[in-house]
Amino acid sequence: MQKALFDLVFSFAPFIFIAFVWLVSCLKVVNEYERLVVFTLGKVNKDPKGPGLVFVFRPFQTSVRISLRTVVLDVPSQDIITRDNVSLKVSAVVYFKVLDAKQAILGVENYHYATSQIAQTTLRSILGEVTLDELLADREKLSLRLREIIDSSTEPWGIQVSAVELKSVDLPEQIQRAMGKQAEAEREKRAKVIAAEGELLASQQLLEAANTLSQNPAAMQMRYLQTLTEIAVEKNSTIVFPLPIELMKVFERLGEKS
Repeated sequence: MQKALFDLVFSFAPFIFIAFVWLVSCLKVVNEYERLVVFTLGKVNKDPKGPGLVFVFRPFQTSVRISLRTVVLDVPSQDIITRDNVSLKVSAVVYFKVLDAKQAILGVENYHYATSQIAQTTLRSILGEVTLDELLADREKLSLRLREIIDSSTEPWGIQVSAVELKSVDLPEQIQRAMGKQAEAEREKRAKVIAAEGELLASQQLLEAANTLSQNPAAMQMRYLQTLTEIAVEKNSTIVFPLPIELMKVFERLGEKS
């Protein structure tokens, strides 16, 4: 009896092993940041499954694993011709994530590749509408505009674009030299304007000082004495005697009379 039972179990052992392997293959472990889109006989289930342990009834059911984490997409350098006919290379970074796992599978064949192509074509078209000065000065506004356009294009796929940042702008060497000369000319212009403003302020201060001293002749004498005191502090051997201007006028009158 025991031998017959053992033979029976041994004869069903391959089937038990196959059933165990099938059961293990039907079990899927879905992480917290993932969802499992399940198809039953080719029809998608209503809601994605996960996270946790998920049973997929193979071969009648198939599944696709989708990550919900933010993806950092590196947009390679694109050849851009700006509105003022300047050729340059611009690269960018796109941050996006999947909001609707089911729509990301049903709406597009490969959502990662499709988002990359949308980002590249949008980058070329939008930056081609602006000048070089606008590209260098308004990068934040351009990044916001790129994000809105790319996000609206990928929204039917269940994808949300959170940010688009221009990473680098490679200018031709001749443009860099021209911009360097322009910056140098601007610095020289500001230096000359500042020097002229300083001369104007100094002349105004000197005019006010002359008007103040002219109101009292003794003030001029006090200024002479103060200057002499300042020179004496340096311990110089030169002695300066202030000569009143009125004395020179006396000599001029005597010369006219003679």
